[in-house]
Amino acid sequence: MIKLPSIKLTVNFIKERKQVIAYAPALDISTVGKTEAHAKKRFEELVHIFLKDISERRVEDEVLTELGWTKTLVQNRSPKLQWIPPVVTSIDLQVPMTA
Repeated sequence: MIKLPSIKLTVNFIKERKQVIAYAPALDISTVGKTEAHAKKRFEELVHIFLKDISERRVEDEVLTELGWTKTLVQNRSPKLQWIPPVVTSIDLQVPMTA
């Protein structure tokens, strides 16, 4: 399995009727929950399953690179390569609604 340090990911929580969708653009994965807390818990579980799956199939380099992640040499006590997620920004954008 990919060993990642604790990293910050942008996760969007979208209220839709009686459920909350948690979506992370950096991994292009989503899940739902009854509340934001429930969606967050399920999302954390999903990240673990996702990373385990791509690691077991030995496609982590291909998948993460395709998603915009980069491998960077981190200099600390023992230098090593570390995956860095893409920077995700969100803005409110006014768009015309036409049919």
